[in-house]
Amino acid sequence: MSTPLLPDAELDTALQDLPEWTRTGDSIARTISAPTFLAGIELVRRVATAAEEAGHHPDIDIRWRRVTFALSTHSAGGLTRLDVELAHRIDRLAQQS
Repeated sequence: MSTPLLPDAELDTALQDLPEWTRTGDSIARTISAPTFLAGIELVRRVATAAEEAGHHPDIDIRWRRVTFALSTHSAGGLTRLDVELAHRIDRLAQQS
């Protein structure tokens, strides 16, 4: 059974707790500026570990010290609770940097 899509109202409520994330269509994204290139790579490594644990993987774009994470549940065709949960986990990991 696939994970159900979040209704717009529920997603809007969830995004209130994720102020750094922006919705664009069927995905949410956040760009994080790391203090150094290697710190950005280390954040990506920690997010990759968390994503493997969750079985849910973000799209990641690295541009020097700026790392953008984009989330969408492709198998469901949009945004689900998995995306919201991983966004919270990424926020916690970013705070540890």
